[in-house]
Amino acid sequence: MFHVVLVEPEIPQNTGNIVRTCAATGCVLHLVRPLGFDVSEKAVKRAGLDYWDKVTILYHDSFDEVLSAYPSASFWYFTTKGKQIYSDAPLKEGDFLVFGKETKGLPEELLVEHESECLRVPMLEHLRSLNLSNTVALAVYEGLRQNGFRNFQTKGELHRLHWKN
Repeated sequence: MFHVVLVEPEIPQNTGNIVRTCAATGCVLHLVRPLGFDVSEKAVKRAGLDYWDKVTILYHDSFDEVLSAYPSASFWYFTTKGKQIYSDAPLKEGDFLVFGKETKGLPEELLVEHESECLRVPMLEHLRSLNLSNTVALAVYEGLRQNGFRNFQTKGELHRLHWKN
């Protein structure tokens, strides 16, 4: 299980999709204010469908509050400016995966302060970035893969689930 941290998310549909990812993977979701929407908005609820009650969601007034609450935790910062590819980082259960707002990403000073923990998803140079909810899903599932998909279906169980023709 990982902690997904959204710092000042702006688009309700992205947060709703991330709620679904957290529900499917057992991740805790941390939302850092200010949020660019009201969590009771229909768009957020619709995107998360009926998964909201299956996710632990914690609200914080600042990112510093998150850091103070978990002083011994490992934090990974996802940014297009990261030098390390996300799949090369040793993600451990309990790590915090931190993502910035859709329009600006994480604050520059935070990235400079934590340069060795900044991760990027490889992509073609002429594009700005991937969608936030897609990036969160990539990061979470990479962490689960690195940790052997503990508590998830095994290959044998998955094979039995395939359609029979």
